[in-house]
Amino acid sequence: MDKETIICRCEELSYEEIEEVIRLGAESFDDIKRITRCGMGPCQAKMCADLVSQMIHEQTGKEYQEIPLPRTRMPISPISIETLSTNSQHFSAVKSVLDEVELEDGKVR
Repeated sequence: MDKETIICRCEELSYEEIEEVIRLGAESFDDIKRITRCGMGPCQAKMCADLVSQMIHEQTGKEYQEIPLPRTRMPISPISIETLSTNSQHFSAVKSVLDEVELEDGKVR
């Protein structure tokens, strides 16, 4: 693969940049993520996780099953100042990606 090939499109990280982090001792996707922000863009590593795992495998000799998957976190939804100021338990700050959100105009998204 060419050194200038973009591996993480969201954070615009090249093969060479990720290769350097692995050379410096990164052994997992999360190690690379902490240093470079790889996988922290809008796709949340859906596009780059396999490529990064392949790079780790090629450069460290680790088997694929030894390379842990990236950690995932639940998305959060903003809450209103009114909810915070009244200590209301009506709304939860943590939302599922499958939850529907009712907007002020009455539309559900």
